[in-house]
Amino acid sequence: MPDRDSPFAPVRLGAHPRPEDVICELDDVLDSVVSLRSHIPDDAFTAGILGTEREGQGVVIGDDGIVLTIGYLVTEAEEIWLVGPTGAAVPAHVAAYDQETGFGIVQALGKLDAPKIRLGSSAGVKVGDPLIVAGEGGREAAINVQVISKREFAGSWEYVIADAIFTAPSHPKWSGAAAIDRSGNLVGIGSLYIQQAVPGDEQIDGNMIVPIDLLKPVINDLLTYGRPNRPPRPWLGMTTAEADEKLVVAGLAKGGPAQRAGVEPGDIVVGVDGEPVVGLAHLFRSVWALGDAGTVIPLVLNRDGRAVTVPVTSAARDDFLKKPRRH
Repeated sequence: MPDRDSPFAPVRLGAHPRPEDVICELDDVLDSVVSLRSHIPDDAFTAGILGTEREGQGVVIGDDGIVLTIGYLVTEAEEIWLVGPTGAAVPAHVAAYDQETGFGIVQALGKLDAPKIRLGSSAGVKVGDPLIVAGEGGREAAINVQVISKREFAGSWEYVIADAIFTAPSHPKWSGAAAIDRSGNLVGIGSLYIQQAVPGDEQIDGNMIVPIDLLKPVINDLLTYGRPNRPPRPWLGMTTAEADEKLVVAGLAKGGPAQRAGVEPGDIVVGVDGEPVVGLAHLFRSVWALGDAGTVIPLVLNRDGRAVTVPVTSAARDDFLKKPRRH
């Protein structure tokens, strides 16, 4: 929270932000947040996992209706609607999706009448700092939160980011919500609901925020090409869970590289290319270090108490996804 020299009074965590909590035009900043609904075809690759009707938030970052959101809301979307401060629904289409950061960008196809927000610096966000996490709907849809930690985050779906921002309390509509600093700058996008441990072994409800600094190196590529202009990472199509300090194969994408290679649910991953791996982030980074998508990944597995090596011909995850329709 603010120190004794701060010009601000302490914020009330979980309360709606007040103009005196910030040094910006609060209502204008919050008006940059829009709600988002997307429809995904029944036969889409992600339909069974993420559903065909998805709802969340986004934030306007460009004068021409460019909206930043969390990518899983719009992956394989064939129809998207945005609602801004006027309450009017505006159609949109997917402009870009970055597998590595998890960001998605959509382009409004009509006038949103929503201001754009400034991009801030997530590197400048410190543990203990107050932030605002905001959904569409002004002050009533925004809450004061505190940064509980900043650390590496690894997701079971072959995803790792450094310096993820963890906040509490949790926003009820965290997917794609805007994380905003006291100067009114966007410092991250809401991704997940997470229960977090704090001193005293207490568990509190919070959110994982994808830091905005991950967007800056790739935003020009995303707006130009719809993806980063670099070869895709190798993807295995394997959900891996950490349990009792073991890396257990919890699920396999139907028709994905790992399933085709003969990896089985319940296998324990103990190494990559002959080298031992410890933890999800280490596993994924070991896979990515071997080359680009298409590289053969020798997985060392413990299966029913015996060691087996399964060579998995990796793929680009995008190749399994339905491509967005262009309007």
